[in-house]
Amino acid sequence: MTEQTEQYVLDLQEVDRSQVSVIGGKGAHLGGLSGIEGIRVPGGFCVTTDAFRRIMAQAPSIDDRLDELSRLDPDDREAISTLSARIRRTIEAVAVPDDLAAAITRSLARLGEGTACAVRSSATAEDLPTASFAGQQDTYLNVMGPEAVLRHISRCWASLFTERAVTYRRRNGIDHRTVHMAVVVQRMVFPQAAGILFTADPVTGNRKVATVDAGFGLGEALVSGLVNPDVFKVRDGEVVGKTIAAKERAVHALPGGGTREVAIDARRQEQPALTDAQAVRLVGLGRRIEAHFGCPQDIEWCLVDDDFRIVQSRPVTTLFPIPEAGDEENHVYLSVGHQQMMTDPMKPLGLSLWQLTAMAPMREAGGRLFVDATARLASPASRAALLDVVGRGDPLIRDALETVLDRDGFVPSLPDAGPGRPPTAAPGPPGAPAPIETDPAVVTELIERSRASLAALRSDIRTTSGPALFDFLLETFEEHRRVLGDPLSIQVIMAGMEATWWLNDKLGEWLGEKNAADTLTLSAPGNVTSEMGLALLDVADVIRPRPELVAFLRGVGDEGFLDELAKLPGGTEARDAIESYLDRYGMRCVGEIDITRPRWGERPGTLVPAILDNVRNFGPGAAGRRFEEGRQKAREKEQDVLSRLRALPDGGRKADETKRMIDRVRTFIGYREYPKYGIISRYFVYKQALMEEAERLVRAGVLAEREDVFYLTFQEFHDVALSQRVDERLIHERKDAFRSYQALTPPRVLTSEGEAVNGAYRRDDAPAGALIGLPVSAGTVEGRARVILDMAQADLEPGDILITAYTDPSWSPLFVGIAGLVTEVGGLMTHGAVIAREYGLPAVVGVQRATRLIPDGSRIRLHGTDGYVEILP
Repeated sequence: MTEQTEQYVLDLQEVDRSQVSVIGGKGAHLGGLSGIEGIRVPGGFCVTTDAFRRIMAQAPSIDDRLDELSRLDPDDREAISTLSARIRRTIEAVAVPDDLAAAITRSLARLGEGTACAVRSSATAEDLPTASFAGQQDTYLNVMGPEAVLRHISRCWASLFTERAVTYRRRNGIDHRTVHMAVVVQRMVFPQAAGILFTADPVTGNRKVATVDAGFGLGEALVSGLVNPDVFKVRDGEVVGKTIAAKERAVHALPGGGTREVAIDARRQEQPALTDAQAVRLVGLGRRIEAHFGCPQDIEWCLVDDDFRIVQSRPVTTLFPIPEAGDEENHVYLSVGHQQMMTDPMKPLGLSLWQLTAMAPMREAGGRLFVDATARLASPASRAALLDVVGRGDPLIRDALETVLDRDGFVPSLPDAGPGRPPTAAPGPPGAPAPIETDPAVVTELIERSRASLAALRSDIRTTSGPALFDFLLETFEEHRRVLGDPLSIQVIMAGMEATWWLNDKLGEWLGEKNAADTLTLSAPGNVTSEMGLALLDVADVIRPRPELVAFLRGVGDEGFLDELAKLPGGTEARDAIESYLDRYGMRCVGEIDITRPRWGERPGTLVPAILDNVRNFGPGAAGRRFEEGRQKAREKEQDVLSRLRALPDGGRKADETKRMIDRVRTFIGYREYPKYGIISRYFVYKQALMEEAERLVRAGVLAEREDVFYLTFQEFHDVALSQRVDERLIHERKDAFRSYQALTPPRVLTSEGEAVNGAYRRDDAPAGALIGLPVSAGTVEGRARVILDMAQADLEPGDILITAYTDPSWSPLFVGIAGLVTEVGGLMTHGAVIAREYGLPAVVGVQRATRLIPDGSRIRLHGTDGYVEILP
């Protein structure tokens, strides 16, 4: 019997962090802490998950209730609260078996008779690198006597099913049955002060700055929010900042067990809970713990007689990871996602393919891509050019960069390249290309080149498979980069953008006009993205006259609907219209720079809500009318501007220059969208070939499912095709990591110290309480705010203002039916801004946290000319 009961209890000194499945996350970390030299951890033991499983096996009807729990909607708080409370009562009612109770009592006796204990939950899905579960289960302090300890162990087992823990698991995709509960029982510590140490700054993410929160008495006063803590910032062995709070209350242990709140003497309230020397010494211990666990830590500590006890350490899961640089130098990274309007995480295959086909080297962190801008910032000339370009596009990125540059010595200052000295900046698209003639034939030639290259790719890839496919693609990526870096293409793009900037600057100076180019670019010809939005109106025209088709589409639930649609009266024409649309635009989707995202051609049902909105909100021929209305407004604006200029001193020259720039904008600005269309068209060809290869590997029994290749890099996928073997553990780890990345928000600028810098608008021209952004399309509009994060869930009415995180070209079908646009990410020349101007939609982008600060359904006023949003009463 003794041999069997011993597996239920393990001393903290004999366990380590490899035993999470037996002693849970907290127990494993405490065991690991116990083994670090110089770190004092209160003694204790762990009641293992074997004990929990035994209790669960004795709990009546628990399986049925877990089944019921797994079926509940994570947003149905009332149902979760009711059912989780029943499960907790069931577990707490199970009597602890005699042999298990005896094993626990023996371990308690080894701590010393009458010892006060802390009884703490330690779940197997807790304190993990990807999910902390902090505060999800229960802890009980100052528990005295075997009977009370056993009762509180039962409460800890039951706390696996608190409402907050159940909801947290559901939102993180964790099955309730896969999580088990161990319980840590430790000798109670009675501290003069206690608190939390973050070995990286939890607000900025800076890994060099540690933050110490401290208060009097037990740490529960801080954790529960009873008091504001003293805060010490420590860097390189010295306190670099501190705030001493008025600590009016503390939590103290009671002699007979339990705790209570007590008032702190008025003379002590504003005394620091730690001296500077103690804070620095504590951070030194924290750095030792961080080095042991290999990542930044959130550490609970207690101060007893000028000596620190560590009672918990867990990974900090909210920090954005840092790109690996391979050196100890300072680096400044720019977010690629903020330029490409796709700030969601990408899967490994998507990341590696974008890296292989991009014009500039990119580094990965947190499932996102970054460009190292350090060299360009180090040289005064390239720094000025970079700040100018990014500042015109996104003032927040410029402000973030200037914030970093203002720090003495973080970015080294190098001399500009002189005779015989190579430039320090990486080559990139020229900032000021040579003048180009305003000739539409130039655009026609570029589009033909792109189409010919794509046709050759489609022809050549058909006969390639197996490992040879990957060699073929590596060669193809060279052609991809050549098309992307075509000097004439870059020249045309820059000509259109610079003419836009010139018009806004000069007409602002000469006529006092704000953002005049917004009207002058309405319905600019040849914009493949705006044409895509209008073309879906034409699809709606085919469906609108047939009520039975509209009714059918309202009930679409799967991707096989096109064949079913064709069986209805008029359905063949409707199917043909949708398929014709997909032939031209089916390679697009939300987040399209990630090749692993499902394309419209793969999931045509994604388009159905937008088609139905168009059927409901527009009449026949709306596409042609809208385009012609925009063109007419642009023509009228041009005539107005030129006549007003001619009335000015030197007006003839000003009008002539302006006319040349208007012609240049209208000739070239539409092409701005074509290179991305060409890239994504090529991507769809790559994807189809790679998925056929994945299908072959599934048939050969190498892969469990095709989509597993999304979690491999391109090179790893190539290796699997060669070896016919796959590391399933790696795929599982990558899936877990991807889930964790979805909870992170990428910064616009990231430093090698881990500091996330998002910049700020340095403006005071907006009303109090307004949300500030970047004005990208002029006009003012009032309407209902519709917060939409998934295009497939769109349900828009005329006059609605779309609020979303970002818009890439795939969102343009929604633009035809809205009155205005607000995004959290974007710049003056990003896709959403360009299309908003072409459609004449007032738009403000770069409004930080817009989707959280603007309530869905609220009435707002959008100031597209001045760049702010007001939430109306």
